[in-house]
Amino acid sequence: MAFAGRRDVPEPPDFGILKRLARDQLIYLLEQLPGKKDLFIEADLMSPLDRIANVSILKQHEVDKLYKVESRPAIGASDQFCFLVRPRIKTMRYIADIVNADKMSGRSRKYKVIFSPQKFYACEMVLEEEGVFGDVTCDEWSFYLLPLDEDIISMELPEFFRDYFLEGDHRWINSVARALQLLNSLYGPFGKAYGIGRCAKMSYERWRDLEEESEADGQGRKPEIGNVFLMDRDTDYVTALCSQVVYEGLVDDTFRIKCGSVDFGPDVTSSDKSIKVLLNAQDKVFSQIRNEHFSSVFGFLSQKSRNLQAQYDRRRGMDIKQMKNFVSQELKGLKQEHRLLSLHIGACESIMKKKTKQDFQEMIKAEHSLLEGFDIRESTSFIEEHIDRQVSPIESLRLMCLLSITENGLIPKDYRSLKTQYLQSYGPEHLLTFHNLKRIGLLTEQSAGETLTAVESKVSKLVTDRAAGKITDAFNSLARKSNFRAISKKLGLIPRVDGEYDLKMPRDMAYVFSGAYVPLSCKIIEQVLERQGWLGLEEVVRLLNGNEFSVSDSAVEDNPAWESQRVILAVFLGGCTFSEIAALRFLGKERGCKFIFLTTAITNSARMMEAMIEAKA
Repeated sequence: MAFAGRRDVPEPPDFGILKRLARDQLIYLLEQLPGKKDLFIEADLMSPLDRIANVSILKQHEVDKLYKVESRPAIGASDQFCFLVRPRIKTMRYIADIVNADKMSGRSRKYKVIFSPQKFYACEMVLEEEGVFGDVTCDEWSFYLLPLDEDIISMELPEFFRDYFLEGDHRWINSVARALQLLNSLYGPFGKAYGIGRCAKMSYERWRDLEEESEADGQGRKPEIGNVFLMDRDTDYVTALCSQVVYEGLVDDTFRIKCGSVDFGPDVTSSDKSIKVLLNAQDKVFSQIRNEHFSSVFGFLSQKSRNLQAQYDRRRGMDIKQMKNFVSQELKGLKQEHRLLSLHIGACESIMKKKTKQDFQEMIKAEHSLLEGFDIRESTSFIEEHIDRQVSPIESLRLMCLLSITENGLIPKDYRSLKTQYLQSYGPEHLLTFHNLKRIGLLTEQSAGETLTAVESKVSKLVTDRAAGKITDAFNSLARKSNFRAISKKLGLIPRVDGEYDLKMPRDMAYVFSGAYVPLSCKIIEQVLERQGWLGLEEVVRLLNGNEFSVSDSAVEDNPAWESQRVILAVFLGGCTFSEIAALRFLGKERGCKFIFLTTAITNSARMMEAMIEAKA
């Protein structure tokens, strides 16, 4: 898909159908237990379920009481129990305890377990071991995809990152493949598929196998999405570790956006209550500032409030007929906009207060030095001070990981010193956390005499490219290297700026990090789509440890006039940040194409670090 000049951006497909499909399937499963029933819902399914089927819909289908999994049923509970759960061993033991307690007390009930998005053999084994497999019926709710916005679809599987990248557990790959199969059947067929990373390759291959098994006929159908790009999170850890400075990213870092909505506390609402706000394109204020650099947001909001005031002031010179029209047609919309405006102004003030307390400017300066490779000693001192002052265990870890990845591992002296200081500041229980970070390649130590890149460059001068590639693979298999400096140079990730970078009128994707760095993940997607493949990017692929692919489906008609050729499904396996979403939205506007985001979950640096922490204090 060679990028053309700037054109109108295509409209995204209608993803409302995904919600309707999920709701209809859930209702069908609930109705298989006719009559009154109590529903037990796993905690992390509550928010996604609320976006699909609210309490009133559940009540219409004879759901009596709702319980959170882990809580015990009330004494006068219903004769039918339905469990809506993730496929987890711990939850199976909880269900078995309830069933066995009923058996002991001689209570007869019907039990149904609905697994979402799929059931695993291990879960059935646990139910069998506990002696209750014959008492329960098991079903699957194939709820793979939750549209969070018009261009964001989430699988809501935050555990994917730890399960696959740390534990090496492949069980969710089938879920990704099924999600792709569903999107392909509704909005495809996808003409071209690109990807990089082991998980991306396996997911793609599994999806192709499913397509062959189902023999669904997509021929002759006009697709709505033409291209798909799959990327592993470990291809680019750096972007996910950087502090976010676009508005949506900052809101996520500060308040935690959960399932597309955020809880604004009393400090934002200027009252004694919290308010839950849905953040999407329907919010007229938010949709205009979500992708903006934070420095532009205050100016925009104050201008917006002046415009709003001017619209209110129009009432003054109106006669009765005009006033009637104003009240019936405009007033409600203005009041809604005014409410949202005051919330976002409150959110901005709250973010400013928190960031000032955290020495945010100093932290950004240290991050930019790490990305550019300057003043590394100074940045290391900043991290040490951060640890000693016990600012935040998560933030300290994040900065250490960023230092490690940008420097291709820490020199042993620094690694030992930082680790010792961290354990003394935050507690020895974090020893396991360091082990996890080392395993995943986020915080590593350079081994003795390891100037790997120097060795590689000498080797590659002596032997052919192919042999050099094999030798490099052998080096890489010893420990996953980040090679960030070399990749950054090759792809020009650090823009050369003459004078001040204009954040109000950005010229490239680097604006999402204040003009200091173009997100690696987004740059790869841009380059591959521009070249329609990996040709010319061989050196970058080698530094990224390979596993790239580029496949065109010859059976799909390739009509360049079709809008779908300019719609790209970007699939992030292991999580995607709002900064990456903002960067690719910017690229789409520049190049006249539309990016749709499919992610296993929305992530940020704190969520990534929390997934690695073992200490459950």
